[in-house]
Amino acid sequence: MKPEDAPGSTDYKAIAARMGYGPLRERLKKQARLWHRETSQGVGLLRIERLFRTRRIVEAFLHISRLKDAGLRNMLDIRLVTNEVALPGLPAAFDGFRILQLSDLHCDIHPRLIGAVIEKLGGLAYDLAALTGDYRNNIADPPEASLVLMERLIAALHEPRVAVLGNHDFIEKVAYLEAKGLPVLLNESRAITRGNSRLHVAGIDDPHFFRTDDIVRARRDLPPDEPSILLSHSPEPYREAERLGFALMLCGHTHGGQFCLPGGHAIAGNARVPRRFLAGAWKFRRLSGYTSRGTGSSGVAARFHCPPEITLHVLRAGRPPTRR
Repeated sequence: MKPEDAPGSTDYKAIAARMGYGPLRERLKKQARLWHRETSQGVGLLRIERLFRTRRIVEAFLHISRLKDAGLRNMLDIRLVTNEVALPGLPAAFDGFRILQLSDLHCDIHPRLIGAVIEKLGGLAYDLAALTGDYRNNIADPPEASLVLMERLIAALHEPRVAVLGNHDFIEKVAYLEAKGLPVLLNESRAITRGNSRLHVAGIDDPHFFRTDDIVRARRDLPPDEPSILLSHSPEPYREAERLGFALMLCGHTHGGQFCLPGGHAIAGNARVPRRFLAGAWKFRRLSGYTSRGTGSSGVAARFHCPPEITLHVLRAGRPPTRR
């Protein structure tokens, strides 16, 4: 399949009306710089990516040390994690509402990955499927493989489903994903209704590299007295999410470190947040949050002391959260 054969085409005027003209303009400028390899996306320790390609160095190390096969087995050992969270003001109709979160698939990183994800999803009950970005691995590679694999995954997810983009996703992907049945929230929101009760889900564009998130825009149509959930590729805008009154923030991007020390201690965290925000459930003032360790892997098809996850968030009204 060639890109021009993909269903739908990018209507930039329509995209700008959804996410805002400023964010779209910024996104396209940064996409062009990435395409021409004039910039890289690493922060902190991972700024070394600006100097040389760390992926090839890691791949060579895993091969020489004979850890490549073990790393791949770890990457395909996808865990199902349940996170139970109490939300203030959650209507009784939504007590027990189950949100399936998939994050950081990088689905073209290995041909066995999406099959393993779909197998793990078999028979799993949920009320909403939420995907929190990064559907492609290497931006410099042709996009066709990731698009075909995403189509296969979307077909395995029942509705309703919704997504946001990550720092590995170009804006042109939106038309394809939506044509295949995966709505993308571009600084937008939508309501889920049960009887006379509503739960709102907002989604912002990538706040990490493109920095084209507009939480105010995503929040503008949401009633202040009804609970709302924010989907964000990265946990980085947690302060603004709390200030604007979101009850829950679901995010990813960090991969939990991916290569960790025993006990899951991340060697490097590719996000501008305190380390407690890098993986799992967290709390910031009135905001409950969860950062997925990622369902796939980034850069290389390997993980150590940091298993990938499919996350099932169970919403509770007026009950203390339990996690396992």
